[in-house]
Amino acid sequence: MSEHDWSNKSEQEWREILGDEAYYVLREKGTERPFSGKYLSCDKDGVYRCAGCGQKLFEAGHQFDAHCGWPSFDKAIQGSIDYVKDSSHGMTRTEILCSQCGGHLGHVFDDGPTETGQRYCVNSLAMRHEDDE
Repeated sequence: MSEHDWSNKSEQEWREILGDEAYYVLREKGTERPFSGKYLSCDKDGVYRCAGCGQKLFEAGHQFDAHCGWPSFDKAIQGSIDYVKDSSHGMTRTEILCSQCGGHLGHVFDDGPTETGQRYCVNSLAMRHEDDE
């Protein structure tokens, strides 16, 4: 199996790659505590990549402070996100997944303050920031 064959990784392989906290978010659809993530406020340039597979997800310039407790973006990089109806916890939301490895990132809402009207609410543990070079 190629190291980049994301769809065929065992749960044990994912746990070894990610560590317990990121595994909980990306593979078990968990959520980090609000206001605890390291990317809650990041005013750097660059991109945010999936912590599971490294795919580019969001450009840093699309991040904004939504005061919701998680990093928020108004636009994803085209083709990087899969959208799934989520009816858990007694509500209907749109879950966002990395389109390459299927990792759970968070949810997207239609209440964003910018012209896109979108608020991608993302767990910091599901991403890593990469500076422009």
